[in-house]
Amino acid sequence: MFYQEAGQFSTRYAQDRRVFRLRQDRYGLVALLLLAFVGVPYLGNDYWFSAILIPFLVLSLAGLGLNLLTGYAGQLSLGSAAFMAVGAFATYNVELRVPGSPLLLSMALGGGVAALVAVLFGLPSLRIKGFYLLVSTLAAQFFVTWALTRFSWFSNNSASGVISAPRLEILGVDLSSPVGRYLLTLGVVVTLFWLGQNLVRSELGRNWMAVRDRDTAAAVMGIALLKTKLLAFAISGFFLGVAGALWAFTYLGTVEPHGFDLNRSFQILFIIIIGGLGSILGNFLGAAFIVLFPVLLSNLVALLPAGLIDAGQMENLQKMAFGALIIVFLVKEPEGLARLWKTFREQARVWPLRY
Repeated sequence: MFYQEAGQFSTRYAQDRRVFRLRQDRYGLVALLLLAFVGVPYLGNDYWFSAILIPFLVLSLAGLGLNLLTGYAGQLSLGSAAFMAVGAFATYNVELRVPGSPLLLSMALGGGVAALVAVLFGLPSLRIKGFYLLVSTLAAQFFVTWALTRFSWFSNNSASGVISAPRLEILGVDLSSPVGRYLLTLGVVVTLFWLGQNLVRSELGRNWMAVRDRDTAAAVMGIALLKTKLLAFAISGFFLGVAGALWAFTYLGTVEPHGFDLNRSFQILFIIIIGGLGSILGNFLGAAFIVLFPVLLSNLVALLPAGLIDAGQMENLQKMAFGALIIVFLVKEPEGLARLWKTFREQARVWPLRY
């Protein structure tokens, strides 16, 4: 009743091509953005900003970066965390070597360096695909970690290889507080998600999906496979590089190369599997699940009798639960949580006429 589209007509092609065709969707998006930018900073506390909201936003952005490459372009990758590490260390070095460089510019340059590295490791995609490409991109995970540890220049000759966050300031406004770091992360994530949404609806996005579905047919149709695949790796690397900079500087505050290990790559892969491959919304849903599920599991375990499950078993219990859920999603709902949301919206548009 409240979600029906009766009486909403498109009179121009531009209206028919809008991302949110229904008035209810547009109003809902505006309300959600107002809540995120105004309501949450007013009502939230430091724990929610530092432990829940910031990692949720950063992991959503990292999921988007991998989803553009895997979900839309069909190129498998296990080097996500490596590209995040490149973005974090490149941003740190821009801030260090170029005094006075604006923070957002440093993040953009860090993302650009990550894009170049992603293109380098994406070159094998021109000859191999599938499982073999997955193994090829896995090399980035080990090589980047080794290089950042071996050459101390990247960490400003730090003996431990640890880098610390630069001054978080934009236009003279100090953003080092939890709410400031949250707003900085939110602004960057919303901007890049808007860019990602427009990319997948553009000619480039359609080329990605054509290559994903049948690359031979796409080449026959005149789509340049070399350009399309390498652009997918470059743009994915840029998004992951910016996510790595946010992860290091707005969430952790300090990080070492091993902080972006293979487990982080698997975590990002789980986000797009649970959220939904080839879905923009699915990145938010998958990241929310990854961040909130351990919190929910910890609270449930706290309700059990004391001593039944000790703290040392919690991590193993979480891994077992994640593994079981991955199998369930792959078997029962391979399109992830985004598909469930899409089904709900389709039913809401005709309710109560259909049950």
